[in-house]
Amino acid sequence: MRFLLHVATTVFLCIHMQVWGSPEEDRAVFLSTFSVNIPGVPVSQYIHGSMMLSEDALSQYNSIMDFPPFQGVIDSGQKIWVTPFKNGRTFADCFENRGINIAGKFPFYNEELKRVITFEMALNSCLEQNGERLMAYTDPETMGALSAYARSLSDGMLMDIEVVSKQATGKYELGKSLYFRRIGQYNLACASCHLTNGGRYFRDELLSPAIGQAVHFPVFRGGERLYTLQMRYQRCMEAVGAVPFESGSEALNNLEYFHSYLSNGLPLQSAVYRR
Repeated sequence: MRFLLHVATTVFLCIHMQVWGSPEEDRAVFLSTFSVNIPGVPVSQYIHGSMMLSEDALSQYNSIMDFPPFQGVIDSGQKIWVTPFKNGRTFADCFENRGINIAGKFPFYNEELKRVITFEMALNSCLEQNGERLMAYTDPETMGALSAYARSLSDGMLMDIEVVSKQATGKYELGKSLYFRRIGQYNLACASCHLTNGGRYFRDELLSPAIGQAVHFPVFRGGERLYTLQMRYQRCMEAVGAVPFESGSEALNNLEYFHSYLSNGLPLQSAVYRR
């Protein structure tokens, strides 16, 4: 009982009084909350979101992933990845290890540019460096498909987001502040659903915990419509009656930085099915 009261008090303070800790202390608060909301479930299962609480849902997921109906989109992303630019170079030439096992390091804080760099920003930076036209972050047929394939090259890599400098911590804190900020007509925050109610029903929806969410984007909602992580942020903002921030904006980049840190140590598996 004392432990439960401690967790409840900590969560209340985080949401209502904005008492923040270090990144690892923040992650510990989330883990403590979920140990109460969804007791007995190993953290390794959080990568499956709310499906980890339903054997039937997880079985359906595994069947769909055996022969994913969206494989054609991933294949089109692969074509973009390997097609040479006008100068003969390809996307692989822009990345360490030719893009293999790197996505788990994104987002990261770039000390020179003094901003958070997401994986999709790095893809656009590659285009810019090679004199090619940039892709819209919300275009599922270009950036969405490319990101889905490029991130799949890091499947199995453990998320490893670093927050090591004072400047990086500042961006992390801005992302955290947005995560806990109540917005929109319904006055809800990301934390309202995915911390306080993570692993529980909210209205008629079983909500996934925040930990584990960032490792599997882009996702195919309903097996068809592709969403990057920031596109998903935008849909959530619309759902609570708020005007969403632009994909690729500093606000969403910082949010993704904080959100991704929570999943440190969990394996990536991008381009998956979600209901």
